Amino acid sequence: MMEWINSVLVVLAGLGLRLAIPIGITLLAVYVLHKVDVRWQEEAAQMPAQVDGDKPHCWDINACPAEKVKDCPVPASPEPCWQMHRQSNGYLAEACLNCQVFHQAPIPAPIHA
Repeated sequence: MMEWINSVLVVLAGLGLRLAIPIGITLLAVYVLHKVDVRWQEEAAQMPAQVDGDKPHCWDINACPAEKVKDCPVPASPEPCWQMHRQSNGYLAEACLNCQVFHQAPIPAPIHA
């Protein structure tokens, strides 16, 4: 009877270790990554926001006439000009790919909720 109890305890201990060690390592990794994420969020909150006021305007660079600018949706939109001129399939217009405004645009910062 004692042998049977010892065998059951050894099997249970083996299963416990086989499950407990990976779960413990996973929980430790979650804890460490959460701490790193909190630190990165605090650092990102302290960084100054990018100012969009000094960005070049496509109608200035492309020397669009005033009549064309008046009818264009870009000046009234908060979106960049290349977003407003996307093709129906979502591709950028060929003219936008070589445009100075497109190449000088900053990479957008991710927004974390």
